[in-house]
Amino acid sequence: MKKYDVLIVGAGAAGMTAAVYTCRKNLKTAVISIDIGGQTNLTNHIENYPGTGALPGPELMQKFKEDAVKFGAEFITGKATQINKEEKEFLVTINNKDKVKARSVILAFGRLPKKLNIPGEDKFFGRGVSTCATCDGPLYRGRTVAVIGGGNAGVEGSLELADIATKVYLVHRRDELKADAVTVEKLKKKKNVEIILDSSPTEIKGEKFVKSVTVKNLKDNKEREIPVDGLFIEIGSEVDTSTVKHLVKTNERNEVLVNDVGATSCPGIFAAGDVTQIPFKQTVISAGDGAKAALQCYNYLSGNSAEVLDWKKH
Repeated sequence: MKKYDVLIVGAGAAGMTAAVYTCRKNLKTAVISIDIGGQTNLTNHIENYPGTGALPGPELMQKFKEDAVKFGAEFITGKATQINKEEKEFLVTINNKDKVKARSVILAFGRLPKKLNIPGEDKFFGRGVSTCATCDGPLYRGRTVAVIGGGNAGVEGSLELADIATKVYLVHRRDELKADAVTVEKLKKKKNVEIILDSSPTEIKGEKFVKSVTVKNLKDNKEREIPVDGLFIEIGSEVDTSTVKHLVKTNERNEVLVNDVGATSCPGIFAAGDVTQIPFKQTVISAGDGAKAALQCYNYLSGNSAEVLDWKKH
C-alpha cells in the first residue's frame, strides 16, 4: 500500500495549487481526481486570472498541472470513495477498491453546478451554455442572452449581464423571484431585462452554437421559443461531502467548515476552494485557499501547529 505525506482530493485550482506548495516543502504528495481542472474547465474564456492574459479554462488548468508535476506531485486517476482515520493516519479508498495511506488530507474536490436535464444542455455546454455569468458574461457583449434561475445567483447574474448584453431574459419557474428584495428591485429597473415567471426551459436549440431556448409556461403549458446567443444556468450548485462528513464539520449546505488557514475540525484534514464555506467561488480565490491549506498542512506535519477549526463558533 502506497503511503504519502499529503493526499489531495481534487484537481481543480485549489487542489493543484496545494500540490505545488506541499511538494515545494518536500512533502510526498498525491492528487486524486477523476479529471483535471474542475469547474474552471467549464469556461472557454478566462480574463480575470492575473498574469496569464485571456485563455480557455482547460488551458489554464493544464498549466496548473504542469507546475504541480514539475515539483513532484503524483496524479492518481479515480474517485476517493471512502476516507477514514486510523490513529494518526488516514486510509483513503479509491474507486471502492484500491487503498492508499496518508499522514494528512487536503479536501479540494469542489462542487458541481445543478443541471436542467433538458435536451441540448450537454450538447451546447461551452458553446453558448454556461453556468457562470461572471466568467463568461463578457463574451456576450452586445448580444442576447437568457438566464435560468430566480435566486440570488440568477438575479445577480442577470444584473451583470444587463450591463453587457443588449437584451437579457430571466426565466424562473415560480411566480416571484427568490433573490434579496433589494437586488430584485435593481433588476426591475433595467430596461433591457425581461423577467419571465411561472416558466421553465424545455429545450436548447442551435447548430454549432446556441440559437434559441424553448420556454414552457407552467400554468397554461404554452411554449415560447426565444432567440438567444447564450444561456446561463444559475440554479445553484451542490457539494457531496458524504465521504468525510463523519470526520469534519459541515454547514447546512454540506460545505466543509474551515478557519482562515484551511484547517477543519479534524486534525490532519484541511480543505480549500469551492468545497468550503468561503464565499466568492472563483478560480483565483480557490488557488489562494489551496496555498494557505498547504502551508498550514506543512505546519501540522512539522509539529509547529496543531490548529483546527473551532467549529462551535461557526
